[in-house]
Amino acid sequence: MPGTSRPLHVSLVAIPDAVISTLTGIYDVLGSFRMLGRLEPSIPESPPFTVEIVATERGHVALASGVPVDAHRAVSEIAATDIIIVPSVLLGPEGWRTGRYPELVDWARRMHVEGALLCSACSGVFLLAETGLFDGREATVHWGYAEAFAKVFPGVPLSPERVLVVSGEREEFITSGASMTWHDLVLYLIARHVGATAAQTVARYFALQWHHDGLAPYIVFQGRRDHGDAAIAEAQAWLATHFSIASPVEEMIHHSGLAERTFKRRFTDATGFAPIDYVQRLRIEDAKRRLERTDEPVDEISWRVGYEDPAFFRRLFKRVTGMTPGTYRRRFQVPTFARSNPSRSPA
Repeated sequence: MPGTSRPLHVSLVAIPDAVISTLTGIYDVLGSFRMLGRLEPSIPESPPFTVEIVATERGHVALASGVPVDAHRAVSEIAATDIIIVPSVLLGPEGWRTGRYPELVDWARRMHVEGALLCSACSGVFLLAETGLFDGREATVHWGYAEAFAKVFPGVPLSPERVLVVSGEREEFITSGASMTWHDLVLYLIARHVGATAAQTVARYFALQWHHDGLAPYIVFQGRRDHGDAAIAEAQAWLATHFSIASPVEEMIHHSGLAERTFKRRFTDATGFAPIDYVQRLRIEDAKRRLERTDEPVDEISWRVGYEDPAFFRRLFKRVTGMTPGTYRRRFQVPTFARSNPSRSPA
């Protein structure tokens, strides 16, 4: 809580799957208070956090990129901690393989019993979910890993469109979504334990961002293809290049040779979307790319992706992404100063 008399002990977990930028970013920000205290009167004189990098053993841990970090202590040496944070992990083609870190999982479970918060940045929740403590408790993860996570941990309700999820009876399970939402995680922890003013100060100093708009604008729609229904897979392949025509659902049903009711039922069962909803997602995804990469007017983009009514397109775009097309373009289009200059010869 704000005003705590002793620094909170933060255990930042290093495993070979971890992403170095997330781990070191969290370490630097939570460990910056001594320096910031000399610059900002809103920062407490005594650092509110003591941050340690921990692992199964002391010493070098080569992370996913191959760059090593030094673990200050082994978890077997830590009898008590206040906050455990598992940073982003990089999944290979085989996905997450459980059972590789039993000592870390058992330790995290014991620390939770003693009162520790269990926090993950992005895909770090894969490791924490092995404790079983997240079963039945809502969590978030990088949207690109959501399907892989659900296969391994079906008992954990996922909301990958959410930036930060806090759950548990004492709000002790804290998960953040896609990669850079570790900003939101550390700012939340600072606001919770030090105060909102300190969190604002840290955000300004490091130019950290609260992702107020959620993660829906960042999610790239990719229709499910591993369902095993050949007729629906063929329809999806056709739709990928014909979604902007006037009546794509009717044409898709015609090409499938199936009865309308049968097609719609099978399509929804296979993809998780009704055919018209699937079409709308493909159209919005194409519109997002056009907003990012061109200067075409929004009305023109609306027509190109299949909507003659620009007002309807704008409403649908905001419902899907949480932003208006204009706001999305300002957020994601490459700034003019960063665009390549055709007249400039390469070095």
